[in-house]
Amino acid sequence: MRKLFTLLAFTATLSSCEVLNQLPAGTFGGGSFTETEAANGIKEALGQGVVKSILKLNTADGFFKDAFYKVLMPPDAQKVENTLRSLGLGSMVDKAILQINRGAEDAVGFAKPVFVNAIKSMTLQDAIGLVKNGDTSATHFFRTKTTAQLMAAFQPVIKSSLDKVDATRFYGDVINTYNRLPTTFRQINPDLASYVTEKATLALFDQIAKEEVNIRTNFTARTSDLLRKVFGGTVGQ
Repeated sequence: MRKLFTLLAFTATLSSCEVLNQLPAGTFGGGSFTETEAANGIKEALGQGVVKSILKLNTADGFFKDAFYKVLMPPDAQKVENTLRSLGLGSMVDKAILQINRGAEDAVGFAKPVFVNAIKSMTLQDAIGLVKNGDTSATHFFRTKTTAQLMAAFQPVIKSSLDKVDATRFYGDVINTYNRLPTTFRQINPDLASYVTEKATLALFDQIAKEEVNIRTNFTARTSDLLRKVFGGTVGQ
C-alpha cells in the first residue's frame, strides 16, 4: 500500500512541462494561487480521493457490511433468491452473496493503474477548469475519461477475484439449482462478472465524489499546504 501512496503523490505533481514553461508567472484573479498550483492541487485532490476510496472498499466487509455498496443478487436472479429461500435454501443464497462481495472487495485494489493514468493525462486546462467548476466536477471528469477503460480492466480481474473466493461456484450453484426446478420456465444465465464489475465501478466513483466534496468544503480534509491554498482561495474568471 505504501507504493500506492508514493505513486499517487508523484502523479499529483505531474504536469506538461512544455505548456507550463510557456505560461507567464501570473495568478488567478484573486492572486491567491498560480495556474501550476491549481493544476497540481486538483491532481492531488483526485489522488487523495482514489487512495481513500480504494482503502475503504479494498478490505474485508468494505462492500459486504456497507448498506449502500453491498452487492445483492442481480435483478434477473432476485426471483431465484426468493424461490430458493422459500424452499429452505437461504443459506446457499447467503453464501453466494457473501462471496460475491468478497470478490468485489478483492478486485477494487486493481483499479489504481487506471486512475493513475487518467491523472497523468489531465492537461493544465482540464485541471484549471475543474478547480473553477466546483462540486464533483473532477469526479465527473474522471468518470468520463476512465469508465470504459476501468470496466474493461476490471472485468477479468473481477472474474478472477470471484473465482478465487469461490463466488462464481456458489452463485453458479444457486442458479443451477433454480434452473433444475420443475417449476422453472426461463433459464437464468449464471455469468456474474459483468454485474459485479458495474457495481464495483459505481462504488469507486461514488466514494471519490464524496472525498472531492469533502476536500472542497471541509478545511480539515485538505491535508497539504497545496490543497489548503488551492481550495481555500478565490479563483478568478
